[in-house]
Amino acid sequence: MHQKIIINDMEIDALNIKLGSTTKNGEERTKISFDFKVTHEAYHDITTLLYKNDFIVKVPDRHLQFPAVISNYSTSITNLYEEGAIGDFKLELIEKSSCH
Repeated sequence: MHQKIIINDMEIDALNIKLGSTTKNGEERTKISFDFKVTHEAYHDITTLLYKNDFIVKVPDRHLQFPAVISNYSTSITNLYEEGAIGDFKLELIEKSSCH
C-alpha cells in the first residue's frame, strides 16, 4: 500500500512502511523505514535531499512528525542519469536525539 511521507517538504510515495521505535543511548526514538521508486527525473532532487541528512519527517496519515537522520539507506541502481531509468530506494530514518 502506498502512503505519502514528507521529508523536508518533499513528498515521497512510500511502500512497505515499517514504523516503530528503538532505544539509543538510553533514549527511546521513533524509527521509520520504507521503500520508494526514484526516476531519472527525480534523482538529483532526491539525492540532494538525502545528502543533507537533517530532516523533518511527516507522515500525515498517522499524524506523526519528528526530526530525523538516516540510519540505513540503499538503492538498487547507482546510475539514474540514463533517461527512463528507475531505481528502488530503501530508507530508514531515526528520530534525532533530544539532547543537543
